[in-house]
Amino acid sequence: MHPSLLETLSAWLLVVAFTISLAYELWRATAKAGTSRHDSLPAFLIQDLWLYLVAAIVIVLLFTGVSFAAWVGLVFSALVVLVSVFYYNPVIMLERKPGLIDWVEDLLYTGLLFVVVAFLVLEVAGFRLR
Repeated sequence: MHPSLLETLSAWLLVVAFTISLAYELWRATAKAGTSRHDSLPAFLIQDLWLYLVAAIVIVLLFTGVSFAAWVGLVFSALVVLVSVFYYNPVIMLERKPGLIDWVEDLLYTGLLFVVVAFLVLEVAGFRLR
């Protein structure tokens, strides 16, 4: 089956969002190591790596257009937005003593995920781009 345009756009946005996030988290784990309990390579491997693996699976599902891909992508993206807004920002972000780079990354990452959620809501509602 071929993915819809909304699924393909969502997959590309997830690629961009998680590439930004991965680069940021690796930067925090190396250049900012020790700033908080979240900023080290062991913390990255234990706390973050699984998220990138799940994101990769979701991205592949969206690119391949399997019948349930939009639902999986929607649930995944919505959960990540909720975690970002209600846990990451008030807990982890503040422990990291954020600077400009931290806030820019957070806004880009979360904003892209919001767009993915919107696209996939349209997809599961039956809206089609031509």
